Amino acid sequence: MQIICCDLGSHEISIHLNTYVKWENVLSPQSSYRVHAFNINHCFNLFTGFPLLFFSPGHGPRLSKVNLFTLLSLWMELFPQEQPEDDGQSQINGVGLVVVRDSKVVGLHCSGAELHAGQAAILQHGARLSDCQLYFSRRPCATCLKMIINAGVSQISFWPGDPEVSVSRSMASTQNHSQSHNSADCITEAALDALAADKLKSNSRAHICVPLQPLAPGLAQFVEETSRECDFMERVTDDDPGVDKDQLFNRHLKDFSRHFLVVTSQQHQHILTHMGLENFCIEPYFSSLRYNMKELVQVLAAVAAGVPEGSSPVKSLTSPQQEGLSQEVARHCIIQARLLAYRTAIPIYRSTYVLSQAGSVQTGGLYLIGCGYNAYPAGSQYAEYPQMDNKQEDRQRRKYRYIVHAEQNALTFRSFIFHYNPTMLFVTKCPCDECIPLIKAAGITHIYTTDQDRDKDKGDISYLQFGSLKGVSKFVVSTELIY
Repeated sequence: MQIICCDLGSHEISIHLNTYVKWENVLSPQSSYRVHAFNINHCFNLFTGFPLLFFSPGHGPRLSKVNLFTLLSLWMELFPQEQPEDDGQSQINGVGLVVVRDSKVVGLHCSGAELHAGQAAILQHGARLSDCQLYFSRRPCATCLKMIINAGVSQISFWPGDPEVSVSRSMASTQNHSQSHNSADCITEAALDALAADKLKSNSRAHICVPLQPLAPGLAQFVEETSRECDFMERVTDDDPGVDKDQLFNRHLKDFSRHFLVVTSQQHQHILTHMGLENFCIEPYFSSLRYNMKELVQVLAAVAAGVPEGSSPVKSLTSPQQEGLSQEVARHCIIQARLLAYRTAIPIYRSTYVLSQAGSVQTGGLYLIGCGYNAYPAGSQYAEYPQMDNKQEDRQRRKYRYIVHAEQNALTFRSFIFHYNPTMLFVTKCPCDECIPLIKAAGITHIYTTDQDRDKDKGDISYLQFGSLKGVSKFVVSTELIY
């Protein structure tokens, strides 16, 4: 299958703060990995140029690009697929990968039964990876790293947990005092891979780093609150008023923490040292690293918990017998779209993924084509356009005529034109009447969404055409079948 992902960041809104804040040397100055320093006065990471904190009066905080790409890579690691039988001796962790070019996501990949995520990206993009930035959910193995460096990428970022060739499993084997041949091979392989990866890093033209950006103050709490009240959760609670939201969200946080975080500080320091990141182990950098990782996992868990498994299946609006993606894959893509929505500076948390069916086995045959979120036109400065909603009586001061919708961004910045393969659009809110003609003309064959605002007319924006849209299979995340 193919996934369409559009502009993820060309629609920046500059915000000037009166206060000056600086994080000095988040990493040690002696670190062999590049140090990131943050100057909030300009809202940009001083080294990478990525936006850091974004605030709008009356609006919630937003994700930085780096944090968004990092979260997408973590979520791609969990892409639902058939798992091969594990004999307990495997030393390879699954990996998620996000490919970024010119601040736009152009590829989403994950490990499969035969190919690593890095290898899948090489096969799909080839020489087009030149000058791209890659975000891995773990440090890639030397086999993938050498191919990626050879392709000419400009930056390789990875989550500083257990690497693709697992160190933690080597540690467990040592602690069990196992003298078996397999245990010795496992320990040797992890060490050899780390040495090879470090030498490749040292001789690489690509910048290889750990993305380390603090979340905007209050963002983790904001994401959890909005996830608890989102349309998906409302449907669940309407169907089952006794559902325990606290238990649901705590379970996701516990599961995600176990998967992405290293349990103890001692184990984490051992892993970082093994990867040549000794300077991360120095205080206060080590505590900052673990805190930032924990907050990002908290955000991911909250977004995923907002679309509960099983209790909110995807139902067809066109026919009860209409076949679509599996429940697990559809849910995964909807959650990707919800993550993207936290990049917008507009208080309509809406985003879109467009996918096409002709891709790799790893991603269930889905291939990313484009993605987008609600934004003002590219190059806009904050407050250049009206900010008010339909509660403002003066229609000239309403924002709707100026917002570029998520669907419009996704279709504008798609990576290629699609005509023949089934193409799927995942949108976190019912498409409006302004976008329906574009969706149909673009050749979208499947729409996955909610029925929020469906059949409503709000004056400057309406949602009347979605229900009567013909020639497109429509699915909604719901607890009941809707016709």
